[in-house]
Amino acid sequence: MKKIASLLSIVFLLCTCNEAKKNVLTDGMWLAELTAMDDEVLPFNFKVFTDSLGIKRLEIYNAEEIIEVDEIHIAGDSIRINFPVYEGYLTGVFTDNTIEGEFIKESLDRIVPFKATHGLSERFRNTNRPTFNVSGVWETDFMKDATETYKAKGIFMQSGDKVSGTFRTATGDYRYLDGVVSGDTLKVSAFDGAHAFVFNAKVTDSSLNGVFYSGNHSKELFTAKRNEGFELVSADSLTYIKEGYDKLAFSFPNAEGATVSLADERYKDKVVVVQIMGTWCPNCLDETKYYMSYLNDNPNTEIEFIALAFEYAKTKEGAFKSIQRLKDRIGVNYPILLAQYGSSDKVLAQQKLPMLNHVLSYPTSIFIDKKGDVRKIHTGFNGPATGEKYLEFKIKFEKFVAELLAE
Repeated sequence: MKKIASLLSIVFLLCTCNEAKKNVLTDGMWLAELTAMDDEVLPFNFKVFTDSLGIKRLEIYNAEEIIEVDEIHIAGDSIRINFPVYEGYLTGVFTDNTIEGEFIKESLDRIVPFKATHGLSERFRNTNRPTFNVSGVWETDFMKDATETYKAKGIFMQSGDKVSGTFRTATGDYRYLDGVVSGDTLKVSAFDGAHAFVFNAKVTDSSLNGVFYSGNHSKELFTAKRNEGFELVSADSLTYIKEGYDKLAFSFPNAEGATVSLADERYKDKVVVVQIMGTWCPNCLDETKYYMSYLNDNPNTEIEFIALAFEYAKTKEGAFKSIQRLKDRIGVNYPILLAQYGSSDKVLAQQKLPMLNHVLSYPTSIFIDKKGDVRKIHTGFNGPATGEKYLEFKIKFEKFVAELLAE
């Protein structure tokens, strides 16, 4: 018996020691750093806290944006952080004060190394006073390669060495960018669980010359010049119904396997907004949140929304799972049909909607009047990060919809 008692004591002590050594994800501020192309560091900040039920939660910060994360799974020294709506996740091993692992998007076979350190709140460690102030509007040219370029509008605000703002394009924005001016170098980044962006540029009083990295799979050079009067081409003029077509038509399945089309009784004699989107797309998420806000504020309005999802999930089941996750998270009560899975390629998307001259952007919204005629197509979406442009969109949207409803 004495031997048994001694063995039990040893086991108890070992268990107690192991329990004492159990890693705990420490509350407070953390700095995460992803490794982009060219070994460029892409930083973002998050805070870990314990809620009233004792559950670990996380908030990601990008300038004014706060992304709440409530799916943190811990097993031993392993951790996995799932993001709201999006497929991407962080996974790795952790101690009380460090995390080392990867940001993974399985459907795209993308893996980005990352590390995180507790107790660091500065996004960029800045040791140099800013030489210039980048506040204002910048007419910007991004170069995808030697032959393909596109325009953007940089809008930045600087206080001391701290910078926030975004780049708007004709099809959307590059999220809430957050960073610094260090000496004559601009450094801004954003991470939202779907995309990881970092922009570095040399600054003068009148120019920016830099590099834009998206994760570790994309790199674009860009140049910019100050131009307070610069405006992008109208988002209402980029996509249109081709000659020879007079209606928008489609038939795609919903999660129950039923085929849905605009010819269905539900849409007869109604104003309809058709949303071309993907659950993986942050600008689509911004637009969906706004559409749901509009519907909640106008519950008796005779208008229908219907979304066509173009998903890069490799299977139909995976695509519908992503769609349901979006609906559950945001409370979407309008139909989201699966238009395509296995690729979000815009050329393939246009083939599914051959009456359009092209699908240039996710999202794209098509406005249809009570007679079934397409009255406007709005390419892209400028979300809350664009400030006044977002407010302007909401005013124009509600005014135009009111006109269609009154007809």
